[in-house]
Amino acid sequence: MIRLWAILGALLALAGAARADEPCRAPQWAAAAQANAVSVATLAWAPFGRPETGWEIYAPLAQHELGTACAPGSEGFAAAFAAWQGLQGLPVDGVFSEEGFLALKGVVQARRAFVRYTAEGACPETPDLITAARLDEGMGGKQVWLRPHVLAAYRAMAAAARAEVPEIAADPQALTIFSGYRSPSLDAARCQAEGNCDGIVRARCSSHRTGLAVDLNVGYAPGFTADSTADENRRFLVQGAAYRWLLANAARFGFVGYAFEPWHWEWTGEPP
Repeated sequence: MIRLWAILGALLALAGAARADEPCRAPQWAAAAQANAVSVATLAWAPFGRPETGWEIYAPLAQHELGTACAPGSEGFAAAFAAWQGLQGLPVDGVFSEEGFLALKGVVQARRAFVRYTAEGACPETPDLITAARLDEGMGGKQVWLRPHVLAAYRAMAAAARAEVPEIAADPQALTIFSGYRSPSLDAARCQAEGNCDGIVRARCSSHRTGLAVDLNVGYAPGFTADSTADENRRFLVQGAAYRWLLANAARFGFVGYAFEPWHWEWTGEPP
């Protein structure tokens, strides 16, 4: 009798798992799903100007934009991507590609007021007023500055994240700020000192000069720093609770992200 109940329990568990997978089943997109399951680890592309392999780093962002929790290699993801392609006027095949991601990236980038402003070749002036965050709000006690309304929005967002996610609440350094306002002269000096000018963009016109941008500690892979752009580090960050929460909730507080840097968020409540 005990064995019979054990078998019955196992069958019920399997049936429950099958039902849980049903929203991600769309047999008509099986071929696209198979292609995506391969390319998520193998796609050779350069979506931000440097060679990358696979698109796992951008999968959580894509899932969020498509409104699906289905895995990148699932039929459900392919179906959701196909629906999105149709809305964007792209060929509807459900296959994740560089062309499709660049279109998605364009939609996300357009939400950044700084990107819209600089698209015409202008660079925002530095703000008239910035205010200091508390030292405990800076990563490792670092002093950072932001515009007053941005700081208030950040505080509300960080408090909500800690209230809603035990894993974030358990880490005092989670979502602390490691870079806020940076003057153009500071960026230029850092560019020269570190030999890292991001194609001189950092020195010429960084979004941090506006006082609207925050780099938040969303973790870091072993052996890396919180702002390391190494693919291994970024792949680690996008799987973490802090980044996942920001993807789902930052817009509630007026923040939008930058797809290449999981830690970089910009407030949209006032112009650059």
